[in-house]
Amino acid sequence: MLFSHVTLEAVTDPTITDLDKYKVIFENERVRVLEYRDEPGQKTSPHEHPDSVMYTLSAFQRRLVGAEGDARDVELAQGEVRWLAAQTHSGENIGATATHVLFVELKESPAIAERASSLGPADADT
Repeated sequence: MLFSHVTLEAVTDPTITDLDKYKVIFENERVRVLEYRDEPGQKTSPHEHPDSVMYTLSAFQRRLVGAEGDARDVELAQGEVRWLAAQTHSGENIGATATHVLFVELKESPAIAERASSLGPADADT
């Protein structure tokens, strides 16, 4: 079997599925910080994020598609901080500007019942 040494977790890790867009800039036993960059029209492969905090370094527009095929368009301004509940999705830059984001991924998993079933980042007041 090809890639038999790669775990399922690694296959859905965005730093593997989209290594040209995601870069680990810090990691310890509690968190991992990813930097994400793309250009208009670029897409990502399906990947997973654990519970995370997202900080937008640029304004952008994206279309997120969940594991079940549900889609959500998101437009965020530069300098926004949002909660991103654990999820699996792919994305596409549907705007006219580059996307530049930092994700602070939490390594502690909440109980399954506590996981949100939302797609994309939480609203600013959540």
